Amino acid sequence: MRHDQNEETTGVRRMLRQAGAHARKGLGQHFLINRAVLNDIVAAAELTPDDIVIEIGPGLGILTEALAARAGRVIAIELDEKLVYRLRRTLAGFANVSIIQGDALEIQPWRQINASTYKVVANLPYYVATPVIRKFLHAPKKPSILVVMVQKEVAESMAAPPGKMSLLSVIVQYYAQSKIAIEVPPDSFYPPPKVSSAVIKLVPHTAPPVEVEDAEAFFNFVAAGFRQPRKQISNSLAKGLEVAVSESAALLDRAGIDRHRRAETLDLKEWATLWKASRL
Repeated sequence: MRHDQNEETTGVRRMLRQAGAHARKGLGQHFLINRAVLNDIVAAAELTPDDIVIEIGPGLGILTEALAARAGRVIAIELDEKLVYRLRRTLAGFANVSIIQGDALEIQPWRQINASTYKVVANLPYYVATPVIRKFLHAPKKPSILVVMVQKEVAESMAAPPGKMSLLSVIVQYYAQSKIAIEVPPDSFYPPPKVSSAVIKLVPHTAPPVEVEDAEAFFNFVAAGFRQPRKQISNSLAKGLEVAVSESAALLDRAGIDRHRRAETLDLKEWATLWKASRL
């Protein structure tokens, strides 16, 4: 760890003591101490004074301050009551920052926004990263950009090309373009997590790249196809749909997809074609 990060670690410990708090493992709290990474996150969000930003899990407010300095308004949602109390004191000088105490999975913050769009920027706790991202991608009022820190393997799954696809890949790519902005080593946080992280940038589509009548039914179908991902798609799909292999093989033939392939090799368009074939 570099000398400046040692100083940041000391500073984070001091701020936690002052707040009467500590890094709570149950909430997946890992506080970013690498200023270079913080600057990269802000740069990836392409902020302007006209932007409204929703931040999930502001923690000690280090990223919040950087966002507030560049955006027109920041709405920060924090679950930890002790940190909320501290944030409201330390960020009192920022008239454009609102602190909301609550669970990001239960709150619908876009309802507080009158503007046509907003951005999401966050260092997400690993255990809520995927559901939080899905929530915003599925929201009736979607953000224009999401720039979020997640576990590296989750980011890789979201941005995966055919050959490395997963159910998460299909869901995220149905809603948004995805690109890994930066990779972040464990020593960029206090306390350091046991795995590496990555910042992923998601830009929601104005319209999905494939047409399906029912997105949730489509995702359930894809989930069935990934039931046994290491096996051939005909076997995996049969298991997931609870049908005979001959029936799933016939479905794949109708869709023009080789029954010997694996689920991870199918792209979004092929999954949509296969799902539509199953509806005939």
